[in-house]
Amino acid sequence: MTNDSRHSLSGGTVCSPTHASRSAPVSDDPPDPHVWQFTPLAAPSGQCGDGDGEDGRRLSRITHRLFATLALLLAMLTVTPSAMADMRGIDVSGWQSPTVTCTADYDFAVVKATQGTGFTNGYMTSQAQCVRQRGKSLGFYHYAGGGNATAEADHFVNTIRPYLGSAVLVLDWESYQNSAWGSSNWIRVFVNRVHARTGVWPLVYTSAAHLWQIPSDVRAHCGLWVAQYANNNATGYQTRPWNYGRYGEAMRQYTSNGRISGYAGPLDLNYFRGTAAQWNKYANPGNTNTPAPTPQPQPSPQPSKPSTGNGYSVVARSGDTISGIAARTGLWPVTAWSVPSGNINRIWPGQTVTYRGNGTIAANVNATGTRIHVVKSGETLSGIFGASGWQRVAQLNNLRNPNLIYPGQQLRY
Repeated sequence: MTNDSRHSLSGGTVCSPTHASRSAPVSDDPPDPHVWQFTPLAAPSGQCGDGDGEDGRRLSRITHRLFATLALLLAMLTVTPSAMADMRGIDVSGWQSPTVTCTADYDFAVVKATQGTGFTNGYMTSQAQCVRQRGKSLGFYHYAGGGNATAEADHFVNTIRPYLGSAVLVLDWESYQNSAWGSSNWIRVFVNRVHARTGVWPLVYTSAAHLWQIPSDVRAHCGLWVAQYANNNATGYQTRPWNYGRYGEAMRQYTSNGRISGYAGPLDLNYFRGTAAQWNKYANPGNTNTPAPTPQPQPSPQPSKPSTGNGYSVVARSGDTISGIAARTGLWPVTAWSVPSGNINRIWPGQTVTYRGNGTIAANVNATGTRIHVVKSGETLSGIFGASGWQRVAQLNNLRNPNLIYPGQQLRY
């Protein structure tokens, strides 16, 4: 706008300003396109003056409001909208409630399906069902146990078979309870088996510090899901967590202490660097829902049963502890067990451990919920019932937080 306009808002004549301090400075330079050029408006019809009267002040206020409103509208129209493609999500397991995915706020949820060759998340179906009913993006993960990689892949695929083509698949590669930790070839065998069975390359989840374990040929096919926390303070969803995108990851987990609406407890929070359409490409790259036929099941080795003779002998399984074996067999105390290393806190899968005490083996070590263990000071749930049994006991006893048990507490198992 310039001072050449000869019409006022009220339709009257335009009065020239009489005070130099109120007129625009004279300059031969073109006006700055980024600076508003304010032009004095006319006084009311028939009133030519310096605007110091009440009518002039009222008109000045109206003028300023009009320009402020116009400036705001133009600013809103010229702001470039930012693309918000990243999806926010959670990953859940039997640690959370079976209805967590029914109420929590998320774009996607990855549900634990299996671990090793014998464990299935008892809440998997209900957790996955809510994801689908709400129209959210779904994924499943298998927690590596370190046994036979092909058998573990088959267990995973057979378990999530009804969801193939509509859910992202993931290998969870961590050190805890994983006897193959450090073996890059184990990862290779697993993902290739899953791909051969389903046509889908699974994502591989691991911490940033251990990405070196994922071989280059696997990374060429499989997306990365990287775990790295700046800290573990309580936090909601973050749009740009620490080291965002640094590893070329498809997904990132940035806290295990997430607090979001719809769920009262802590959750793992993640982002997926893409849209729902891109998520679906990971789930069904060939746009087909016809997985390969299920191969004939192969008998899996069974853990040895306690034998009589010179004490009771048990072959340790992956994730076992002496207290877990004692709970499984009913043979206490743990100090009555003899182990090859001489230290009951150091046993390895495949080793034979022997009970030398006077206890009597439980009549039915497979009975569920018929026996009681009284918690002793210093005990943990996994220490009592072993890596393969603590989750079942937690669910059986409705433990909201399996990390909190108390001396004197009675646990059914």
